[in-house]
Amino acid sequence: MNGQIIKIMSDLHFVSYQNKTYACKCRGIFRKEKILPLVGDYVEFDAEKNLITKILPRRNFFQRPSVANIDQAILVISLKSPDFSLNLLDKFISLMEINKVGVVICITKSDLVSEMELKKIKTILSYYEELDYPVIYNTELEKLKEMLKEKTSVFTGQTGAGKSTLLNKLDGNLKLKTGEISKALGRGKHTTRVVELFELFGGKVLDTPGFSSLELMHYDASKIKDSFVEFKRYPCIYKDCLHKNEKECLVKKAVEDNNIMKSRYDNYLKFIERK
Repeated sequence: MNGQIIKIMSDLHFVSYQNKTYACKCRGIFRKEKILPLVGDYVEFDAEKNLITKILPRRNFFQRPSVANIDQAILVISLKSPDFSLNLLDKFISLMEINKVGVVICITKSDLVSEMELKKIKTILSYYEELDYPVIYNTELEKLKEMLKEKTSVFTGQTGAGKSTLLNKLDGNLKLKTGEISKALGRGKHTTRVVELFELFGGKVLDTPGFSSLELMHYDASKIKDSFVEFKRYPCIYKDCLHKNEKECLVKKAVEDNNIMKSRYDNYLKFIERK
């Protein structure tokens, strides 16, 4: 039978099939061949032996958090405690673009910033909306529920931004653990311990511990370049142009003309230079 892994605890892999859950172990050859099952994996399994026999091909996967077959990421971004970070936002978007995962930007804690600050941030976010990244606020619950339909979504973003709190607001029956911000570190405590797949509002949702680190060093510069979707609007005369030192680069000119947001371009340079 074919099912989907919805939770992993130690060596037990909980496989969902036709509204039933089977606590399965994996074939011994998995360890020998270093095959690591992930939450979200579609698998072949023996329901009588409670044994996973095969991992089916993945559309995409991540190691931190350990999830597979994601359609879209709900990037939960806080405006305060932790502070709004364009660098982190662009990193998340770049990572999702590379892995062909859709992006929804969900803003939390907008009530903790001044009206002037909020107006400035909304202007910045309008640029992302023009790139076809929907921007919603954690108060727009009905709108978010609609976005979850018929998709497998991962809630991720800044640690302490309120991912579990948001999921609890969407469905109080989840009762996910939430934590306070560590003032000393300026970031949140990791409160989500187990990655788990939930059925929610006609779709599937993964709650994760978030990213303890988020680096793009495993990807070459050309992939990072392609993840900045607005660059494709300005095709350069140089086929392999990295939009860095090349003369007559149309992307650099678009930055100078304020057609590409400078912070996005600056973050792009940081990402490829750290490699």
